[in-house]
Amino acid sequence: MSCLSDLSQSSEYLSFRSSIPLRKIAVDTDGSKTWKIFDSGPKSVNCPLVCLPPVSGTADIFYKQIMGLTTRGIRVIAAEPPPYWNLKEWCDGFKRLLDYMELDRVHIFGASLGGFIGQKFTELTKNCPRVASIILCNSFTDTSIFEYDDSAVLFWLLPSLVLKRMLMGNFTTDKVDKRIAESIDFMVERLESLTQTELASRLTLNCMPCYVQPQLLKDLPITIMDVWDESALSSRVREDLYKSYPHAKLAHLKSGGNFPYLSRSDEVNLHLLIHLRQFDGTDCTASYISLHKVSAPRSQPEEGTVSYFNQKDKFVKIT
Repeated sequence: MSCLSDLSQSSEYLSFRSSIPLRKIAVDTDGSKTWKIFDSGPKSVNCPLVCLPPVSGTADIFYKQIMGLTTRGIRVIAAEPPPYWNLKEWCDGFKRLLDYMELDRVHIFGASLGGFIGQKFTELTKNCPRVASIILCNSFTDTSIFEYDDSAVLFWLLPSLVLKRMLMGNFTTDKVDKRIAESIDFMVERLESLTQTELASRLTLNCMPCYVQPQLLKDLPITIMDVWDESALSSRVREDLYKSYPHAKLAHLKSGGNFPYLSRSDEVNLHLLIHLRQFDGTDCTASYISLHKVSAPRSQPEEGTVSYFNQKDKFVKIT
């Protein structure tokens, strides 16, 4: 039996698992497609923050966002999809999940594949918008960057061990600080818990030829969050994402690796709060406090240590 990672044994994670139940929601008629979600925060909020994981992630990888943001009145839902083999199926399933939970619109925080699919869902529901805004974390707009176009159709045939090895190459712990190393150990545990079908379907979505049409999202509030240290995505991919959304705000982290929502959760949570603040006092607020204090006088902005970049205004300091 393998040893548990430090994060799995931390008091914060244990508190999270003991206080917030894992819900399983079947969204199809035969019950074969079951989403796993953690839903925390005031249920009176009808436009929550929905966190979508990368290929190797499960819903609980966002426990630091759930624990940190719900204390600020934000409703946070971490969602883990069942196996879907194409984007239309995934988007139809996510739409049924939102319908079941009676959520007209949501804010999406998507990590890597989660961010890419979040963009595609926004694109496909443009005529009847279900997404109020998007925060993209180490994400991309075109699957061709992975160069698996021809072999992606064969992932369903590969054994689980081979699929896991394909992903483990991005999980190096050399020359990283303690918090990044802990985040990698935690994600390796999550990866080991996934079945062959779950892994194969996610890798298929991640690598099948597909791209986002950013012009369809030009009116959507977007924040692009990325790290300046080494991660799985190249600087060219990051630059392409910036060019796709010139109106987006940029939230840079000096370090954090592939999983900053675990290794730099305080900074990530602050960027999420700043992004969501623009919706205070509107129908798209994710905050219970804002929802019930719309008529209250605006308080002074909180102090922070994060620099926030807007590509039009070039540089804005949050103080």
